[in-house]
Amino acid sequence: MIIKRISTSFLIAMIVVPAFCQNSEQSLRVSHRDSVSDYKFRVSTPWLSFVNFGGEKTNTHHYELHFKNNLDSKNIIGVKFATWRLFQPMGILWWDGLLEKIESQSEFYPGYLRETGIGVSYQRMLWKGLFATAEILPQLKTYLDENNNKIGNGFKLYMSYHLGYHVTLFNGRMFLEPQIHSQYWPIDTNTPQSFKEIDDTWNNYFLLEPNLYIGVKF
Repeated sequence: MIIKRISTSFLIAMIVVPAFCQNSEQSLRVSHRDSVSDYKFRVSTPWLSFVNFGGEKTNTHHYELHFKNNLDSKNIIGVKFATWRLFQPMGILWWDGLLEKIESQSEFYPGYLRETGIGVSYQRMLWKGLFATAEILPQLKTYLDENNNKIGNGFKLYMSYHLGYHVTLFNGRMFLEPQIHSQYWPIDTNTPQSFKEIDDTWNNYFLLEPNLYIGVKF
């Protein structure tokens, strides 16, 4: 299932979004001009939050919510809540054979890691709908063995950097934000030895993850 999600992310970023951008030039100018100024607040979530149902082994049960405040036409600050479950290290990159390792289960943890946190974000509108975002998310970690018994707790400082495009819908009330982001976690503590042996093989960063955020403004 996770392979289907990753493939769908690429398709969304490259096919679906340009379709929305085929509005008239005038409506796009009005949309981008008013997308920040017309509404003070916005709530958004990545599309993964809608598809994390089921109990399969590779389901990350990813749920994420952003609440943002438009300071002005260029600067947006926000609060982020996120929780997800990892079945293998996050630092396995695409060119490390990420998809192949999921299929072979060669790097799976002896259980699961649940990460949950509340953090902050800063988004800067660069040109028309183009934007850059930086997010900082302190996380509490809970380690579970294969029988779902808790075996430890830890802390992670998770940071992500995003480049995307803001597309407005329905007179600016709703929006899509296709984007590419990279993650980095400089602090990661109290990892049980059985998990640490696998983590130490891989990076403390992940590059070039496609995503799509869906939101409403008010």
